[in-house]
Amino acid sequence: MRIVIAGGSGHLGTILAREFHGEHEVVVLGRSRQLRPWRTEIWDGETIGPWAGSIDGADVVVNLAGRSVNCRYNETNREEIVRSRVASTRIIGEAITRSSHPPALWLQASTATIYAHRYDAPNDEEHGVIGGTEAGVPETWRFSIDVARQWERAADEAPMPRTRLVKMRTAIVMSPERGGAFDLLLRLVRMGLGGRAGDGLQFVSWIHHRDFVRAIRFIMAKPFVDGPVNIAAPKPLPNAEFMRALREAWGVRAGLAANRRLLEIGSFFLRTETELILKSRRVVPARLLRYGFCFEHPGWEEAAQILCDEWRALHEGGTPTARGKARW
Repeated sequence: MRIVIAGGSGHLGTILAREFHGEHEVVVLGRSRQLRPWRTEIWDGETIGPWAGSIDGADVVVNLAGRSVNCRYNETNREEIVRSRVASTRIIGEAITRSSHPPALWLQASTATIYAHRYDAPNDEEHGVIGGTEAGVPETWRFSIDVARQWERAADEAPMPRTRLVKMRTAIVMSPERGGAFDLLLRLVRMGLGGRAGDGLQFVSWIHHRDFVRAIRFIMAKPFVDGPVNIAAPKPLPNAEFMRALREAWGVRAGLAANRRLLEIGSFFLRTETELILKSRRVVPARLLRYGFCFEHPGWEEAAQILCDEWRALHEGGTPTARGKARW
């Protein structure tokens, strides 16, 4: 089986490439070559090039390309965020359409952020409320939802009668890798800053990296699954509970809380947005559960403990490659 991963040099792309390498032929589409055991094809994410030959005859295409949203939403960054997602999605669709032997499955990245900021009920694929019209939320939050809508629309517009399209509305993927979301949260805990953010009532949707990979395998094996799929653990929880469980897993009793005003100031100096922390993302994987997917790590308390153990093994007891491969 040939699996092509666009944007495969990023956090999630590396997790998937490492998982499938050795078992399948893995081709990563990236902007530069890296010292990796899998093959890399150079692309710019906007125009058809020799890389398109890897898609013709491939079995699965995974598109994870897109500029990081961990930045300030100024005009320049907004343009890059939108263009990097929409252009890469359109060009992947064009490459699939041009293929003599198109892939059976296109796994297109989307985001759980597409759903509304809410506390009252969880968002699933059928009954979830798409955001953008909530009262009293910052304009930057509506921008993120507009990006998600454009991202999905670009995939839907591709004429692909022989390719199954799955739009992965993925929550925060927690892995021990350096620079990932879990690594950053754990750094706050270790510094004594891992208290609640704001009022701590906003829901955190997350998924353990092993369940992320297993969900991808599950979707690949189920030819009847298409359309939007929430890739998230089934038990989102409020930020205050989420951070308390992480502190307990690490063995820290307390963490300094940060009110909304302090977060606004901090995000300004860190060149990011408070949406990443304060938006309530109460997302549940209704379709995965309905089709019979079983999570290895459904609850955060147990997952946080395992992730802390993985982080220690990866960063305190050996090289990331050796430890990561052995434990994952």
